Amino acid sequence: MSDAWRPTADMTTLRDRARLIARVRAFFAERGVLEVETPILGQGGSTDIHLASLSALARTAAGRQRLWLRTSPEFHMKRLLAAGSGPIYQLAKSFRDGEVGRRHNVEFTMLEWYRPGMSLASLMEETAALIREVLSPSTLSDEQGPLRCRPYRELFHEHLEIDPFSVSLDRLRRLAAERGFMPEGTLDDEPRETCLDLLMSLVIEPMLGWAEEDSKGRQGSLCAVVDYPASQAALARRHVDAYGDEVASRFELYFQGVELANGYDELTDAAEQQARFDEDNAQRRRLGFDEVDVDTRLVAALAQGLPDGSGVALGLDRLIQLALAKPRLSDVLSFDTSGC
Repeated sequence: MSDAWRPTADMTTLRDRARLIARVRAFFAERGVLEVETPILGQGGSTDIHLASLSALARTAAGRQRLWLRTSPEFHMKRLLAAGSGPIYQLAKSFRDGEVGRRHNVEFTMLEWYRPGMSLASLMEETAALIREVLSPSTLSDEQGPLRCRPYRELFHEHLEIDPFSVSLDRLRRLAAERGFMPEGTLDDEPRETCLDLLMSLVIEPMLGWAEEDSKGRQGSLCAVVDYPASQAALARRHVDAYGDEVASRFELYFQGVELANGYDELTDAAEQQARFDEDNAQRRRLGFDEVDVDTRLVAALAQGLPDGSGVALGLDRLIQLALAKPRLSDVLSFDTSGC
């Protein structure tokens, strides 16, 4: 008889997972952050060209319509913020098509929270505190130390000897193909952002979030990357950096070469958000991707008034995987996509 019915994770791991999730809830309860639940399905999906949203046709009160499975709970949570919710968090089942691998699953748990009135720097520190609360102390070299912060530009200088803001597109394409072990010319039609993303993921990310070797073995050290190119702002504000370049007001947090969290100084301008959604879909058309319905209710919420503040999304399954030292994400899931 087939064993395909069995859970992906063993019961000891699932008990450990429940214990760590209880620790997360206690973290927010101590800080007066309200836990909320929002719909998995929505009127609009993520227009981000780097994400593949899943959709379904459903019969609703408005008739038969296409609804989108969330890639994160961001849109609905921002509508709650605009309605006056105050600080909120959610443990949210989310979906991204094609994301399968050692640290990916089509369905996953996103921990997302929003802090009206909190600066991005303060949210970075709070995110680091939450991660340290969940991880085993034996894996951390800096459990109580300061969070290391590295500008995107500085990392490209250090690891690739280029300025990501000024390097020519031809050179960037050649370098990305070379470091990706691809035949010359493979990336000749790819846009700048695709090449930067490839170099970031293959060359730089594996080097982030590590401490020096010690007698106990290689330990992790939290590292925040800031000042991404403005084109990577997504739903974040933008600002001008010390070099005079427009950059995204956001951070990504890494531990042991793994991206764990992505935080924004949240964009509150409805017209700017609509323009970004429209540009995303225009780029999707240029690249031959399917367009994604824009969440007009989010835009309406921004027009009504979203309080200034910061928000962050954290891959909870990945964090638990690291905390329990499991080789694959599926090892901390009751059932992964292939076994459900």
